[in-house]
Amino acid sequence: MTYDETHNHVMSRPLQRRTNGVEGVSDARIVHIIDDDILVRHLIEGLLEDTGFQTQCHRSASIFLRSYDDTSAGCVIADVRMPEMSGIDLLEELQRSNNRLPLIVISGEADVALAVDAMKKGASDFLEKPFPPDSLVAAVRDAMAPNGGQRSGLNPGKLAMLSARERQILKKLVEGKSSKIIAYELGISMRTVESHRAKIKTKTGCRSIADLVLMEIASE
Repeated sequence: MTYDETHNHVMSRPLQRRTNGVEGVSDARIVHIIDDDILVRHLIEGLLEDTGFQTQCHRSASIFLRSYDDTSAGCVIADVRMPEMSGIDLLEELQRSNNRLPLIVISGEADVALAVDAMKKGASDFLEKPFPPDSLVAAVRDAMAPNGGQRSGLNPGKLAMLSARERQILKKLVEGKSSKIIAYELGISMRTVESHRAKIKTKTGCRSIADLVLMEIASE
């Protein structure tokens, strides 16, 4: 992604600066931004600081791990594809060390399987670049919330509102299958799959594949 593309989408509209911290979030908490692209790091840093968050930037996951004090609170935003250690690798490393620091994975690719894998491995959220500023801020707020990064407002009971076909498609989505693969397996058009996906999101109140995965896991 070029600088202009990232800037136009991540910073598409100004957000009001807040100097007294984020409501409900301790001033001691820090958002760690990890991306090998310096421009993306600085754009995300500016967006979050304008919204009242404290941030620290790191050019790699390994550098973050060497400098991070595991007694401090906060959350992490990590790109999924980086040299040496990816965002998924970092997620797994934090879990191996029993560190429950919420981690938001960001990716330049619209990869359903990757999003599903990240969420099943315990990511707090999965955002595709370019993401609207409000989506990033909402993801960070959820990650920093007292409930330990679990998404608020998701109601697994809403899955009962889905039709049999919608449940079938949701199951395949949570397995990491793309709309194209689902259409082939069910013998329907990709447009029909996309229409069902939109209805699933509307009925469940989910914003993304990440939300759908969390809801499906909660219902098991």
